[in-house]
Amino acid sequence: MADASVVSARLRPPRPGRMLIVTAGWGACFVGIRYGLVDAPILWFAALRALLAGGVLLAVGWCGRRPAPPRSAWPGIVVLGLVNVSVAFAAMFAGTAGVAGGVAAVLSNAQPVLIVLPAWLLYGERPRPRAMAGLVVGFLGLIVAAIPAGTGSGALSALAASVAITASTLLARRLGAGVDVVMFSAWQLVCGGIALASWAAAVEGVPAVSWTPHFVAALLFLALASTALPYMIWFSELQRAPLVTLSAWTILTPVFGVAFSWVLLNDRLTEMQGIGLCLVLAAMPIILLPHRHADTGN
Repeated sequence: MADASVVSARLRPPRPGRMLIVTAGWGACFVGIRYGLVDAPILWFAALRALLAGGVLLAVGWCGRRPAPPRSAWPGIVVLGLVNVSVAFAAMFAGTAGVAGGVAAVLSNAQPVLIVLPAWLLYGERPRPRAMAGLVVGFLGLIVAAIPAGTGSGALSALAASVAITASTLLARRLGAGVDVVMFSAWQLVCGGIALASWAAAVEGVPAVSWTPHFVAALLFLALASTALPYMIWFSELQRAPLVTLSAWTILTPVFGVAFSWVLLNDRLTEMQGIGLCLVLAAMPIILLPHRHADTGN
């Protein structure tokens, strides 16, 4: 625990510009999934997203002559790929395919709440009272925004995705140290994508994908803007930022999701959803300010 406390003391707040890219990309992915599921089955679509994103990052890494992960890191990378990609992507796509309602969207972004106790126990990152208050306000805002939509059939799948993402965040903090972030991001996507493709072949059989321009555009957007770039940034920030503060940024993911759905899918924004999203936005400075004050005192 002493070592974890020393590491925790050296952490710095996430960089806002980078986190906005991450949360906007992840928020937009639900729109891309809804577009693409018209032309592809759930598991094959999820596998294609992971494999294409991982392949692009591998190409970037090889062209830049970035170092491959050491042998000792490979077991962890495989496990991370299974949890963060195979399980999380499958659950996320299944929840969206089941027309998941607002509560499912809340559950899929429950990581800020789920990670508090494990981050404290495993890494000595004791949550600050003000940050906890901000998390409560933010999560309450998500619930208020979700009420008009009902529970939806994808709630359990969304919760499974959130648990898997939380577990992978905790695992990646330990595994990613000393490993090139591009290659680390690439290989966990490739490993998870291979497992997803095997799962898809066993469950869905030969991939019945309609390679329409509509589907290709959705797949490229998901793989590049919603996966490759956000994951590379996320794993980079994960090695330098407190887990609770970093995860708190994901509260903005459904805010972007609602905004993109409103603009691109003509989904109506209700008064309750507007109030909920305002609560989420109000929670962010409550969560982030304590860490800034702490940094100025170092």
